Amino acid sequence: MEIKQLVYTNASSTITFPFTPQLFFVFGNRELLEKSDVIAQLATLYPDSLFSGCSTAGEISNVSVKDNTIIITGIRFNDTTVSSSKVALEDIQFSSIEAGKKLVSQLPKEGLKHVFVVSDGLKVNGTDLVKGMAEGLGSEVSLTGGLAGDGSHFARTVIIEPDGNIASETVAAIGFYGENLAIGFGSRGGWDSFGLDRRVTRSRENILFEIDGEPALDLYKSFLGDKAKELPASGLLFPLSMRDSEDRAPVVRTILGINEDEKSLTFAGDIPEGSFVRLMKANNDRLINGAEEAAQAASEGLENSPEFAILVSCVGRKLVLKQMVEEEVESVSDVLGSPVITGFYSYGELAPFNRNSLCELHNQTMTVTTFREY
Repeated sequence: MEIKQLVYTNASSTITFPFTPQLFFVFGNRELLEKSDVIAQLATLYPDSLFSGCSTAGEISNVSVKDNTIIITGIRFNDTTVSSSKVALEDIQFSSIEAGKKLVSQLPKEGLKHVFVVSDGLKVNGTDLVKGMAEGLGSEVSLTGGLAGDGSHFARTVIIEPDGNIASETVAAIGFYGENLAIGFGSRGGWDSFGLDRRVTRSRENILFEIDGEPALDLYKSFLGDKAKELPASGLLFPLSMRDSEDRAPVVRTILGINEDEKSLTFAGDIPEGSFVRLMKANNDRLINGAEEAAQAASEGLENSPEFAILVSCVGRKLVLKQMVEEEVESVSDVLGSPVITGFYSYGELAPFNRNSLCELHNQTMTVTTFREY
């Protein structure tokens, strides 16, 4: 596996690679992606290469966390092949389940080992997207990825389609094929829940209207106090822990938007009626330990250290950790043995907790996907 990573800024010159990559991973600031022609240049220079990536709430380059850059990682595998698919949300009437099904139906099934997906971060129900993809893939193919970000603006997100085109309201996937490719993955949080469990008394998919019979937005604002006026961004600091049954592990849900007229909260994934929610808060040491545990889960079952890793962490973690944010990336790198790392801060993370669980939408987690050829 040959890998080269470059950091592009406005001042950067034309970018070239010493080999012809099969695949580019590109994660960058949304405005820079939209106004720069660097991806178009690469698509022209390497017409047979595929692209995967999106806008971010921060870019990861090895053990550095950056803003207002584009991180470009080119990879040429020894024995692994890749294929791609994409779906415009308008083509399936914005049904996230159908988007997931259609996305994986376009990938050749024979020899498919892993799928990495990037999605619009504001127009997709991540829970339903994962359901649709999982239904189409079955249990033998692993699935990871993330929802695009837009800093703390929550205005517009874009993804880089497989042909290098930059588009909004789209979902795209890369399929990996090869007997000699080993994939690892893991996802962990590190947030502390507090207060009582409260029952969701009215919701529709990912929109929460009432908690314990009270308007959800009013109740949530009462928790936030002075920070309520900064919603939805301040909601990243106080996510909800949600469990929809007694026997399921809780998942974390982050607010994407609010509706003052309906007194509702919109989340990146479903909040089913009858489920229980609890407010959460951050502990920096616990967040960094969570990142380390995600890396340990991604390392399980691998004979050797990975050559390459994609990290998808949550914008909420970045806002909480502030100047300590690189410590969570460094902790992952240390566990994995310092592979080449790329990734981004997201509006939602897609991964199983570990090898023995199903892929789910997470918020406020560090998600790690590792690659190695033998």
